[in-house]
Parts: sequence; C-alpha cells; structure tokens
Amino acid sequence: MARFCSSCGAALPDGANNCPQCGTSARPAASGPAPGAAPAYASSSAGGLADNVAGLLAYVTIIPAIIFLVIEPFNRNRFVRFHSFQCIFTAIAWWVLWIILHVIATIPFFGWLTIFVWPLVGLGGLVLWIILMMKAYQGQMFKLPVIGDIAEKQAGA
Repeated sequence: MARFCSSCGAALPDGANNCPQCGTSARPAASGPAPGAAPAYASSSAGGLADNVAGLLAYVTIIPAIIFLVIEPFNRNRFVRFHSFQCIFTAIAWWVLWIILHVIATIPFFGWLTIFVWPLVGLGGLVLWIILMMKAYQGQMFKLPVIGDIAEKQAGA
C-alpha cells in the first residue's frame, strides 16, 4: 500500500523515514494502528484533520472538495487534491449522465425503458460513492478509469 508525504504529497518509498522531496519526517507510529483505527501513515495536516479523513470528506458533496482545493494546508497535499478533483469530475460526469437520461426519457418509447434504468443508475452511483469514500479513508489513491487519470494530472500540477 502506497504512503504519501503529509507535507508535500509525494509518494514515499517503502521503509523511508523522510520524504525524498521535502525532507519531512514520515515515520509510522511505533505500534500498529488499533483495529478499526486510521492507518499509521495517515498523518495529520494543519488543523488536526488527518489526510485520509480529508480525502473521505472530499466526497461528501462537492462543497468540501472545493473548500479543500482553496484552503491552504490541504491544497498543497497531493492526496487530498487528488480526491477533491476526482470528486468534482465525478460529480460533473454524474450530472451529464442524468441530463442524458432526462433527454432519453422524453422520447416516447424510450421513456418507458428509462423507468428500469433510473434505479440501476442510482444504485450504481451509491455503490461507487461508498467505494470512493472507503478507499480514500484507507489512504489509497483509487482511480476511476478516465476521471482518475484527469484528477491525477490536476493534483500533480
């Protein structure tokens, strides 16, 4: 499982005690995390909010994602930036999908078929949202196929 620097967001090599880019100490906790607790590498950002919690909160609507991209300690953290951008781009794709379904629903014959599609799309969106939140809380940079690549480019910039 990849670890990231809490200061600059750079990927840390396995067993590294310091970040190779900024030199910040990246030592894991002396004892392993308690069951159900946050991973040892989920360091605390300024303000006392752990990176993995900030990544999770980025997926709770797009408002926290936008706030994390604007507020100073979080907008420098690559992990939080990635999840914030992925949330925003996923929300945009979600709205486009809903608009397309609304347009299809106005076509006389296809409108009846969308009655069966709406619940499946909604359930799929809920499952995707839960997976993204869980992966962010676990400290993973889980990338969606197209959106994740775009978010990674934006977060690295």
